[in-house]
Amino acid sequence: MNDVVAGGVSGNRAATLTDVARMAGVSTMTVSRVINGHAKVAAGTRARVREAMEALDYRPNMLARGLASGRSRSIGVLTVDTTLYGPRAALGGIEKAASARDYSVTITHLTQPDRTAVETGVNLLRSRSADGVILLQPLMSEAALFDRSPDLPLVAIHAGVPGQYPLVTVDNRRGAQQATAHLLGLGHRTVWHISGPEDWYESAERVRGWREALAGAGAPEAPQVAGDWSAASGYAAACEVLAHPGVTAIFVANDAMALGALHAMHELGLRCPEDVSLVGFDDDPEAEFFSPGLTTIRQDFDEIGRLSVGLLLDLIETGAPSTQHLVLEPRLVVRGSAAPPSA
Repeated sequence: MNDVVAGGVSGNRAATLTDVARMAGVSTMTVSRVINGHAKVAAGTRARVREAMEALDYRPNMLARGLASGRSRSIGVLTVDTTLYGPRAALGGIEKAASARDYSVTITHLTQPDRTAVETGVNLLRSRSADGVILLQPLMSEAALFDRSPDLPLVAIHAGVPGQYPLVTVDNRRGAQQATAHLLGLGHRTVWHISGPEDWYESAERVRGWREALAGAGAPEAPQVAGDWSAASGYAAACEVLAHPGVTAIFVANDAMALGALHAMHELGLRCPEDVSLVGFDDDPEAEFFSPGLTTIRQDFDEIGRLSVGLLLDLIETGAPSTQHLVLEPRLVVRGSAAPPSA
C-alpha cells in the first residue's frame, strides 16, 4: 500500500489532490480552490495547503484544469523590443505574477509596432488559445488606434490610453519632476534633458514633467535633445548637449542613455558630478555600479507585472468589463552622480 508520508508519497506514484487534502487536513474542494486562486480561502488554510503541496512535490495537471474550466490558463503578451531594459523588466514581472497564479505566458514580439502588426499579434495569440492579452506597447499613436476584439480580455502597460481598457502605468511625469527638482534643489540654474523617442508615451510624459518642474521653479528651459533609449544614442546626445557652454546638470530619460552620457563626459575630460551632474530613469540593476553610482528614478517592474496580471485575470475570471487605470508612484534613488554645481 502506498501511504502519504512527510516529504512525498511512498512508492513510485505521483502525489494526488487527495494526498494533498489528507496531509493538509482539508477537503479536496478546498485544495482545488487554493490551486485555482479563489479568494474565499482563509490565509492559514491556504498556507497549509501550499505547504502540503510542496512537501509532496505535487504538480497540478494544467491540461486537466484548463479542460475543466474551459480556459487554457495561458496569458499572451504582445511586446516591443525586449533588449530594452524597461520592456524586459516588465515582462519578467508579468511572468513571475502569472506563475504565482499557475498561468503560463506566451510572448509575441512586434517587429514593426504599427496598427497592423498589433492586430496581427493579437490574432496570433488568440489562435494560440490565450485567455487574455497584456499589451506592452508604449507607442502613443498605435495604442490609441488599436481596435481590440471585445471578446478577448486585454490590459495595457504604459500605453497611454486610459478609458479604453484596463491600464497600468508608472507616473512618468511625476518621476521626471522629481529628477529635475532634485537637480534644481542642488543649486543648478537649469537642467538639460536627453529624452527618449518622441512617439513613446513614457518619453513624452518625462519631457512634460521636466518642463513643468523647470517652469515651476522659474528656471530657463534648455533645448531638448532626443535619443532612442540606447547607450549609443545617449552618448551622441550628450556630445551635442555638452558642446554648449555652461551645462552643469542633465536629466536623462533612461539609465542606458545615461551610461552613454557618462562615457561622453569622460571622453571630453569632464567629471561627474564635479563638472556635470546626471540623473537617469528606471533604476536598471547596473545603475548603482556605474562610476559614479547613478542617481535615478526607480520603477517597480515586479509590481507592474503583478497588477497587470491581476487586472487581466479579473477580466478573464469574472467577465466583467473594466477600464480601471492604476498609476504607480516612482521613487528617486540618490547615489553619487548628482551634486551642487562647482564654484
